[in-house]
Amino acid sequence: MSVIRRNNDSAARGSRRSFLKGAAVLAVAAPGLAAASCESASLKGKRPVLAYIATYSSQGAPNGGEGHGRGIYLFEMNPATGALTERAVFPNDSNPSWLELDATRTHLYCSNEIAEFQGKKSGSVSAYSIDRSNGHLAPMNTVSTEGAIPAHISLHPSGKFLLIANYGAGNVAVRSIRPNGEIGLTTDVQQYKGPAGSIHPTSAPPGSFAISGHDAPHAHMIQADPSGRFVISTDLGGDKIMIWKFDLQNGKLTPNDPPSVSLPTGDGPRHFAFHPNGRWLYSLQEEASTLVLFHYDGEKGTLTEKQTVSNLPKGFVGTNFCSEIRISSDGKFVYTANRLHDSISFFSIGAEGRLTYLGEDWTRGDYPRSITIDPTGNFIYSLNQHADAVTVHRVNRETGVVTFTGQYTPLGTPACMVFLT
Repeated sequence: MSVIRRNNDSAARGSRRSFLKGAAVLAVAAPGLAAASCESASLKGKRPVLAYIATYSSQGAPNGGEGHGRGIYLFEMNPATGALTERAVFPNDSNPSWLELDATRTHLYCSNEIAEFQGKKSGSVSAYSIDRSNGHLAPMNTVSTEGAIPAHISLHPSGKFLLIANYGAGNVAVRSIRPNGEIGLTTDVQQYKGPAGSIHPTSAPPGSFAISGHDAPHAHMIQADPSGRFVISTDLGGDKIMIWKFDLQNGKLTPNDPPSVSLPTGDGPRHFAFHPNGRWLYSLQEEASTLVLFHYDGEKGTLTEKQTVSNLPKGFVGTNFCSEIRISSDGKFVYTANRLHDSISFFSIGAEGRLTYLGEDWTRGDYPRSITIDPTGNFIYSLNQHADAVTVHRVNRETGVVTFTGQYTPLGTPACMVFLT
């Protein structure tokens, strides 16, 4: 089933622009309605639902030139409609692009997607303390990521280490977390040294010109497995998923045996997600627009490929770049974001983790950098980088189908969204 079909002619593009302009006008009135609803909830003694959104904020924003955001924004969400109301902005002119909350929700970590920091070829990462009464952020410290253009960060399950993937440098790094939440010393840096893959992706749809990222190593994501014994990272340029043993005492990464699994040359593994059961891992390939199911052996830290499916509707011809993958908390559905096709695809998860394509919903904006599911599982937010907007889509919890709600929040070059509550 395909929920929305679109033509690629100029008339279709014109209608989208008209829609976005009209939606922007409607959005002016929406915050007041959302605020009233949220204030009513607060009066009833309910804690407001708060979220942070990172925005590209300077020249050199990837795939878009100049960033139009001002840093990290705080929003309040209406749990009935999904509407967002801006509450505060915390300036950051260094392209904050990925956010990570600690387990206690008292600290926020932000990677700053820049190529130079303190005179060196490096990005930076910042730590903030969170005022739980209102969600406001207070800067703690900003340090080097040990490589240019950091694309992703995550906290080790122990809470003692920050894991960093530097896209520009093609390396991954580990930094300690101090007891007060500040980012501490670098404990390890690992550089991928293998060859780059093919310029043209092996598994791309017909007519694709998705050729980016295969000029050199490009680390794109890093995350520990559920046990914390192993760390998984992707190298888009080398078409590899790397597996590391993790030394919890010293924060060191050691190649596992085997040290990696390979994807078809040129396909470009970008992001991945573990199923709630910890036994299945889904890898999203940026240039190929594919989703690969691996069975994960948590004792050995090994991945075994079981299925590959297209991330696009049957018969699609042309270029697309996948960006993000999310799994529903109940483990029934997978959601992925497509750039250029500008859609959210959704899949059901069956026996042994196998995927069935269900359909897609148009994001109502260009180039969704990422998507995020709210804590209730009722809404998906699409952060449309080139449209300077966040759109809200309702999730049918029974069928997995996604539909646009009509909620549209103007915001300059949004990149990443996390919920505090």
